[in-house]
Amino acid sequence: MAMKLLTTNTFSNAATSDFTSLITSAYRLYIFKWYDVNPATDAVLFGFQGNASSQSGYNETITNSSFYAYHAEADSSGLNDGGGLAQETDFVELTNLSGYDADESNAGELFLFNPSNTTYQTHFYGTSNESQRDGRLNNWYFGGYFNVTAAITNIQFKMSSGNMDGVIKMYGVG
Repeated sequence: MAMKLLTTNTFSNAATSDFTSLITSAYRLYIFKWYDVNPATDAVLFGFQGNASSQSGYNETITNSSFYAYHAEADSSGLNDGGGLAQETDFVELTNLSGYDADESNAGELFLFNPSNTTYQTHFYGTSNESQRDGRLNNWYFGGYFNVTAAITNIQFKMSSGNMDGVIKMYGVG
């Protein structure tokens, strides 16, 4: 199966990065890859949420879980529960306390399965790496589902506060 680049969002000082077209029944798998996403505000969360067909507000019901491994400059390391959502409409947390310095950013990928299906829930999983504000590298793992049977046609990425710079690419696989 070939992976086809569908679009690239390059943004600077933007509140959100939205994918409002091209998520159709043409592909059963969509992959989003983000590079050098850097917040304008220190210690913020980077996340995503979806929109069902003919809806607005990026507030679909989601259940997910996450965890992350970390290693700090001071040579401490560990594994933490990243939390998650339990039938909530918040944004899925992809990073935690991202730093805003020039040497701090995050990157990762999100796999979105069969978002046009209207019989079953839309599942997702992914991983991300972040330079946290306190000199720590976090490697996140997350997965879950949109608890709606409507087609998910839009995806939005944003920080919990403030603007951001970066690049997010969307691919179709099929």
